Amino acid sequence: MNNNNKDQSLTQIETHGVEQIPDNERTAGPVDLFRMIFGGANTFATAVLGSFPVLFGLSFQAGVWAIVSGVLLGSLILAPMGLFGPLNGTNNAVSSGAHFGVHGRIVGSFLSLLTAIAFFSLSVWSSGDALIGGAKRLIGLPETDLTLGLAYGLFAILVLTVCIYGFRFLLWVNKVAVWSASLLFLLGIFAFAGPFDSHYAGTVSLGQPGFWAAFIGAALVAMSNPISFGAFLGDWARYIPRETSRQRIMAAVVLSQIATFIPFLFGLTTATIVAIQAPDYIAANNYVGGLLAVSPSWFFLPVCLIAVIGGMSTGTTSLYGTGLDMSSVFPRLLSRVKATLLIGVLSIAFIFIGRFAANLVQSVSTFAVLIITCTTPWMVIMIIGLVVRRGFYCPDDLQVFTRGEQGGRYWFSHGWNWRGLGAWIPSAAVGLCFVNLPGQFVGPLGELAGGIDISLLVTLGLASVMYLMLLSLFPEPALVYGPKDPRSKGAHAPAEAALRQAA
Repeated sequence: MNNNNKDQSLTQIETHGVEQIPDNERTAGPVDLFRMIFGGANTFATAVLGSFPVLFGLSFQAGVWAIVSGVLLGSLILAPMGLFGPLNGTNNAVSSGAHFGVHGRIVGSFLSLLTAIAFFSLSVWSSGDALIGGAKRLIGLPETDLTLGLAYGLFAILVLTVCIYGFRFLLWVNKVAVWSASLLFLLGIFAFAGPFDSHYAGTVSLGQPGFWAAFIGAALVAMSNPISFGAFLGDWARYIPRETSRQRIMAAVVLSQIATFIPFLFGLTTATIVAIQAPDYIAANNYVGGLLAVSPSWFFLPVCLIAVIGGMSTGTTSLYGTGLDMSSVFPRLLSRVKATLLIGVLSIAFIFIGRFAANLVQSVSTFAVLIITCTTPWMVIMIIGLVVRRGFYCPDDLQVFTRGEQGGRYWFSHGWNWRGLGAWIPSAAVGLCFVNLPGQFVGPLGELAGGIDISLLVTLGLASVMYLMLLSLFPEPALVYGPKDPRSKGAHAPAEAALRQAA
């Protein structure tokens, strides 16, 4: 691959795939990481997630607590995932090879691929619907399959173009998106201050049957937003110099998620208004339609702008990471640009089929929750591995698979580390069994907690216990630890030269 990516122009197409980013090109910082993460979450799709507490029947106050607890817990799990990019100069899927093996890191690539397609689709759908709905109220544009199709298609092509140009153009888009979308969401305070009632009671209150199921369900939906970024953080953090303070990097990640209270609370607040003024929309789970129905006329244009800006930000961050991962899975066939184009075309086809042929909006929402249930234990294993290894990695050995080689510190058993895989497979499988999404998907063990979805808690706990147990029972080779680590004494110098061989 071409490593000569020294042109800093926004319009210079990025040529880097998943190889290690050279030190002289690492010019990003924690503030840039903040903008990328927050820009990807400061969207209409996040506002839709913020409406879920009302859809679940919670009061405004209970909804606030559910969102705050879910986002904060998710951000604490997410924060360490921002360290792998600066340490290894590559994306998190490749970095996961240190704990799953250079072949086992395909698990991370596959999870990030599915997550990206799901969230990209949801973003385009919600943004396109809001855009056409607003245009209908403003200028009388008919809401037909043709107009919706044109909105989805043009929007998706725009996102795809930004992704092809790569990280620096992506960063510029998110600089614009962060501030503009935030101002537009804050403008909503003036649009909805009059009809808003902070004492909205909902349909389920504390002490009533079903309250805790609804509260935990809403908290898990909020938690899913930061968790969904776990596989992608390395895509952007790899441009941060490795000597950058780890505390500053993790602080940027946490603060970016705290900032998502803006779209989350916008969605929650406006959902309470819709529930009072247009309850039929809430009954039909159509928050976007309800929002447009209750919005003052002057706020239609800001809603459209939020849809365009936010959707572009989410779509670009998702699709960029997807192209990056696919290029790493098939390094000899696909460059980053070719992979981005391929996945972009497949995602666009998926959007059109889902919207016009199968009505898969609810199914995709379920799909996203199931993906997150599988992604969480993968993240936990990587974080525990980071702590156990005391932050030591050999970036060059992580690229063995990409270069078509064998051997290295992370070869383990023919490229597979069954300690990581042995913890992830059963914890993800058991977590899926505990998923409880009424009317959508209920796992075989989903009713054991009285209707409360405890899938993320189960999969987090099981992955942690199993991975630590396997590391204790089957200690990893001494070479995976740093040369200054007591566990690696005598394991480095003579073995370094013979670590790898051409496949």
